[in-house]
Amino acid sequence: MKEQTAELLTKAERAIQSGENTMNDGDFDFAVSRVYYAMFYIASALLAEKDLFFKKHGGVHGAFAQHFVKTGEFDSKYQKWLVTTFSQRIVGDYGVEADFALEDVQEIINQAREFLKAAQDYLNPKKTKTTSTST
Repeated sequence: MKEQTAELLTKAERAIQSGENTMNDGDFDFAVSRVYYAMFYIASALLAEKDLFFKKHGGVHGAFAQHFVKTGEFDSKYQKWLVTTFSQRIVGDYGVEADFALEDVQEIINQAREFLKAAQDYLNPKKTKTTSTST
């Protein structure tokens, strides 16, 4: 795994934890923002592993769909979560009266954790262990 990929995954883990902490403080709109960025970092990490870098969120969203979802390497639900959470982040960051329920934020956090695990599994495939028997 490339160093930048690992750094982005670590940043994603921190963003998820920050989102959870912020949720626990009752700041649901800010929690959604942190968790979106976790998903953004995860998608960026996967793309970085293929030497693909983008400056805009839409570029990351589209490239993730093209290089990972359309190829069947990732389920389309991850693309849906990424784009949906982006829209929710916009509402949370720029909307004056963003109204997120605790259950919705918890679900987004769970989605981000699942996405992170899927990315980690993809980037670190478990090697088949061979066992030998000696007599």
